[in-house]
Amino acid sequence: MLTKAFIDNAKVMSKGQITIPKDVREALGVSNGDRVTFIVEQDSVRIVNTAVYAMQILQREMEGEAKLAGLDTDQSVVDMVKDLRKES
Repeated sequence: MLTKAFIDNAKVMSKGQITIPKDVREALGVSNGDRVTFIVEQDSVRIVNTAVYAMQILQREMEGEAKLAGLDTDQSVVDMVKDLRKES
């Protein structure tokens, strides 16, 4: 999460392309070749680091699953991994 708020802008070029300002790229943790996701909500758009966003979604989806599977301690996770490796 950002520790400071700021505003920046970019010009839309003829093909709809923009250059993400350096301070925004740094805040998002993106660099050359990385992907970003645009989240449109009514009349505003959020731009997020795709990898970070995907991990956040996965964490939300998996919340509580370990407990349902009986994995309530670190040792129970280690034991499950050992069992799975034996099966492979």
